[in-house]
Amino acid sequence: MFEIFLLNERQKWWRAAMDPFSQLILAISVASFFTFQWLFHSVSPWVSTRVSDGFLRLSHKQRIEWNSRTVSTFHALVVGLFCLYILLFDDAVNEDPVWGDPTLVKINVGITTGYLISDLLLIFYYWKAIGDKFFVIHHLAALYAYYYVLGQGMLPYFANFRLLAEFSTPCVNQRWFFEVLGYPKSSKPNIANGVMMAAIFFLVRIAVMPVYYSRMYFVYGTEAFYRVSWGGRSAWMLSSFCLDIMNIMWMHKIARGCYKVLRSGRQRKAVTQENGKTE
Repeated sequence: MFEIFLLNERQKWWRAAMDPFSQLILAISVASFFTFQWLFHSVSPWVSTRVSDGFLRLSHKQRIEWNSRTVSTFHALVVGLFCLYILLFDDAVNEDPVWGDPTLVKINVGITTGYLISDLLLIFYYWKAIGDKFFVIHHLAALYAYYYVLGQGMLPYFANFRLLAEFSTPCVNQRWFFEVLGYPKSSKPNIANGVMMAAIFFLVRIAVMPVYYSRMYFVYGTEAFYRVSWGGRSAWMLSSFCLDIMNIMWMHKIARGCYKVLRSGRQRKAVTQENGKTE
């Protein structure tokens, strides 16, 4: 029985691979991979040396992570904006979240697939500098879920909705940039970025949960739902639950950190004013 299932899956994959549009998505993924490699190895170091003097003072390991985070920020902005456009204007996907026309979603997921494979390669190659088991698991889980979107065109709305989370990435990376450049946690740029990071993280990862799960609830048990393979349903639902548990934990940590920074900033301001009055 299992062998028949594997054979059917291979036949579906082969038919999909022969489709001209699927070949285009494959080309986009490959182009994305090489683009992000180029950005990491050439563009980021060249731009960073001209934008920030602190880049030249970093250690070799720090420069590797700097370039990795720069590429991560670029990917997040490109994919996040594309994702937002689809969410607002792609009626086919919004009206049929399970089997709606996945054309634009596939293009966006293809870009992300190329980035994830590129980032995995860099993580393994520069393991001592940026190696992280969590990121490896995250990337592999994402690629597994995207297989069903790219290979079978299912669940385009939910796959696209998940990419909204990328909007929080630039602020998270900027926090690291400030830290490695020696900015005090109580400095105005750090405080502003911290508040923005907490607000955006909440909006794109926590506040959107009711919308996401309400759509999941309304399609559960429908004919469209049962047309999704068992593997597709598992990748969709289990990954959603696990990811959102982690999002809630991260939100708690971010909120606590933001509160501490704001409180220390107010205390420092109060001390400064008090010293000014004393003098």
